[in-house]
Amino acid sequence: MKAIVYTKYGSPDVLEFKEVEKPTPKDNEVLIRVCATSVTAADCLMRRGDTFISRVFLGFRKPRRRILGTEIAGEIEETGKDVNRFKKGDQVYGFTGFGLGAYAEYNCMPENGSLVLKPTNMNYSEAVAVVDGASTALFFLKDKANIQNGQKVLILGASGSIGTFAIQIAKYFGAEVTGVCSNANLDLVKSLGADKVIDYTKDDFTKNSEKYDIIFDTVGKSSFSQSKRSLKKNGKYILTTGGLMDRFLMLWTALLGGKKQITGMSIEKTESLIFIKRLIEAKRIKLVTDRCYNLEQIAKAHGYVEKGHKRGNVIITME
Repeated sequence: MKAIVYTKYGSPDVLEFKEVEKPTPKDNEVLIRVCATSVTAADCLMRRGDTFISRVFLGFRKPRRRILGTEIAGEIEETGKDVNRFKKGDQVYGFTGFGLGAYAEYNCMPENGSLVLKPTNMNYSEAVAVVDGASTALFFLKDKANIQNGQKVLILGASGSIGTFAIQIAKYFGAEVTGVCSNANLDLVKSLGADKVIDYTKDDFTKNSEKYDIIFDTVGKSSFSQSKRSLKKNGKYILTTGGLMDRFLMLWTALLGGKKQITGMSIEKTESLIFIKRLIEAKRIKLVTDRCYNLEQIAKAHGYVEKGHKRGNVIITME
């Protein structure tokens, strides 16, 4: 089968288009014919091996797993003898987590992994774009911040993958949403339901008088110390890209009470994907796609995502 392989950390040039052995599912696994995957900021981070935490999971000197890719959509081609949840021909979407492997024509996943039937009103390229962005937004807003009807939520990076879904999920739960983005994306953010928008090139949200119940930084462009003055008394600051110091701050602010920093990692996504599937089929979530590449162009896609200006999602198809 064809796959994108990397054997060392570095620039997009380390990604090589190669022929590799097709995997065989274990007794508790399904073999998925991959129809679409994506390139996320997290994929770029793993390719570079940027952080200590990423290398703990991926390998310190070089990658232990040669095929990247965490978002997957495709058709089940074969099931292991102990599999009960799925059957051959099922159309699925899911998150491979640190198992990776989505940058290939075939991938095996355990049946109890983050894998569910895809939304019936989306094709594979659309469904794959929902996986990590929407589930991460749901994880932080619902599970970690316990978002409530009537709360005021500020979303930084509102035009990115997580941000575009965060706007819509926050609105679903009845929040008043302010989106922060560049001037070029103000109309997009409004169209997704944001009640207010801030052009970060002209205005600094920390210098206005507004106070928020939740500040959700989806791109890592702020800090708790900068943002806490804009939080209400028991407000929550969410950071999706935290390092060791951010995790310490999370524990410290939890002990102190009052304003809190929240960070973490959403790995188990099964329930989130089921919840999101229902929202999509009820037409409560719109998808924003920036660009689409084929598998051979994945280095180019990584280069584009790495610039940090994508709108929504960047899709990879196997065609």
